Amino acid sequence: MKYQIVYDNGTRLRVRSGRNAFTKTEGYGISSLLLEYDFINEAVTSHRNGSILIHYHHPKDKSKILQILNNISINDLKDEKPNSKQQLKDLSNQFLLKLSKKIFRRAIMQIFLPVPIKNAITLYKSIGFIMKGIDSLTSFAVDVDLLDASAVSGSLLKKEYSSASSMMFLLSISDLLEEYTIQKTKDTLKNSLSLNISTVWLVTDEGNEISCPIEDIRKGDNVKIYMGDIIPVDGKVVSGEAMVNESTMTGEPLAVYKNQGMTVHAGTVIEEGNLIIQVYSINNETRLNKIIHLIENSEDLKADAQSKAEKLADSIVPYSFFTTFLTYLFTGDTTKALSVLMVDFSCAIKLTTPLSILSAMKEANEYRMMIKGGKFLEKYATADTIVFDKTGTLTNATPQVVDVISMGSYSRDEILKISACIEEHFAHSIAKAIVKQAEMENLHHEEEHSEVEYIVAHGIATTYKEKRAVIGSKHFLFDDENIKFTSEQESVIREKIEDHSIVYLGIDGKLEGIICIDDPVREEAEHVISELKNLGIENVIMLTGDSENAARSTAKRLGITQYKSQVLPEDKASIIEELQGDGKTVIMVGDGINDSPALAVADVSVSMMHSSDIAREVSDISLLSDNLFDLITLRKLSAGMLDKINSNYRRIIGINGSLIVLGMFGLMPPSMSSYIHNFSTMALSALSTKSVLKGEVEDEDKVSLIADIAKNEIAEA
Repeated sequence: MKYQIVYDNGTRLRVRSGRNAFTKTEGYGISSLLLEYDFINEAVTSHRNGSILIHYHHPKDKSKILQILNNISINDLKDEKPNSKQQLKDLSNQFLLKLSKKIFRRAIMQIFLPVPIKNAITLYKSIGFIMKGIDSLTSFAVDVDLLDASAVSGSLLKKEYSSASSMMFLLSISDLLEEYTIQKTKDTLKNSLSLNISTVWLVTDEGNEISCPIEDIRKGDNVKIYMGDIIPVDGKVVSGEAMVNESTMTGEPLAVYKNQGMTVHAGTVIEEGNLIIQVYSINNETRLNKIIHLIENSEDLKADAQSKAEKLADSIVPYSFFTTFLTYLFTGDTTKALSVLMVDFSCAIKLTTPLSILSAMKEANEYRMMIKGGKFLEKYATADTIVFDKTGTLTNATPQVVDVISMGSYSRDEILKISACIEEHFAHSIAKAIVKQAEMENLHHEEEHSEVEYIVAHGIATTYKEKRAVIGSKHFLFDDENIKFTSEQESVIREKIEDHSIVYLGIDGKLEGIICIDDPVREEAEHVISELKNLGIENVIMLTGDSENAARSTAKRLGITQYKSQVLPEDKASIIEELQGDGKTVIMVGDGINDSPALAVADVSVSMMHSSDIAREVSDISLLSDNLFDLITLRKLSAGMLDKINSNYRRIIGINGSLIVLGMFGLMPPSMSSYIHNFSTMALSALSTKSVLKGEVEDEDKVSLIADIAKNEIAEA
């Protein structure tokens, strides 16, 4: 590919190939090609001038990116559909284009058209507003549409064409903004539900499993879905059993048991077990896509503040009419009455509120946070309780083996080797720590066990040299498996459990060894929790599967006064519901499969950068950087959004209330009242787009940077 570098700044590079270098859909293909490389964060193309904007991890990656661009040939230019980020960008561009056209047309009309033609256009445009008003009148609804129609009609009757034109222009921008904010929310939610699955395991008639592109799957085919995977089709279970999380379908947080003959749906996730599914429906025919279609036609995605603004605007209408009537009754002056009617509270309220929400969501995106709707940002601002899952959220999710203790006939090295042999089949962080420790100690192992069975949040069971072997939590071994331990073993456990999490290994009904695990807390966690309390979060609660002593030690270090230890996944959702039953508005922060039930029931849920697929599916807010300081930023941003909206209410009522009083006493003519009203509306709209956090998060960034430097120095040491 031939190109010219037009911008180069650290980790941001823009190149340009010229017009007609590629089409719009080929541009999407180039973006997909570039995003296959893990050192590229973002790739945005523009077919209009052939430019490619690339954000990447580190300046040293620039040479690799240029080499990739050099190697792109005409054969690599393939038509593709836009990804979710590109769809949202296209939506924003369409909105800006519509807005620019409106402003440009109005400017041309005001500057170049003769007055009679301008008046004729104003009369023509007023028909739509008047018809809406008549519709409200015949429906006996005293609402904003009726007030708008009355104000426009009154201006036209007094031959105040300019005032009527300005009012209709501002109202049309308000409608455009509302349409955009709702569509953006719908698209974000739709994209969060959409399945980004390219291949599935097709089961042949002979029982073999073949990796197959999902577009080649047909009704009647059998596909195999493994634990942790998203089910991509609607179908019937023909073999296997599993616990399936259906929260995307039903809203129910707890997984549902599925076995042969039962129906499963696309978009649900297997938490435990494996299934072979006979395909009933795929792609646009699935139930998930029908739900997405319903979302497209839903009006229930506005933020509460936006709905409140519309209700407030409607509630003021009767008072506007009443004040206008009183003014005419006592003065008999239609000019004074029209001056009152010209002051339309609804115009400013309906324009500034969606602008404030849209601006906050855009700002959140700049801080690498994906918000699925304005109402979730609002809930985050008003929440009084935050619940953290410990592992991977308050900790780095990089546990380390600190001790291995033999409790029976096997040696210390044998305990570690056997544990690694069993645990290596699973990708959770503790399993990785055990396997890594065995590798570091050069303890190589053969496959000396049968197929392993993973029991969520408990442990693993298998057969090792013809003996039942289990590894996992204390509850799993001693309560579920009824493994016995001696008083001497109990004494050792009691000593170690004070400071560590413990993984227990039992073989043939006996406790053979324990592995002590530490998962260091994040450097910034204590500061973040303290700052969240300062920002109005009254209750900070930690949930963990750790022992009471280990949980207490972590909570004390982080300044957390409320915690619950030895919590099972199904208990997390119950704890959230109990808090809500006590009148709390709850934020849940988690990252794992076993957090998904709690994330689903919380008032607003937040997933971390390295969260599981299901955690990101279920959560309302996704953090795209691995930094707890984002929780502080999000709180300040969301609270600032509400402050801005409430401040706008006060200003609108103050300004327009003053205009009404001046109009009632004849101190301001209708034309001047209209101009001041319109100017103040535009000024408040401009203020609504102002950044909430400009300069306010610099201190957190510095602290975060210091913490990162310290962690790097410790790692190097």
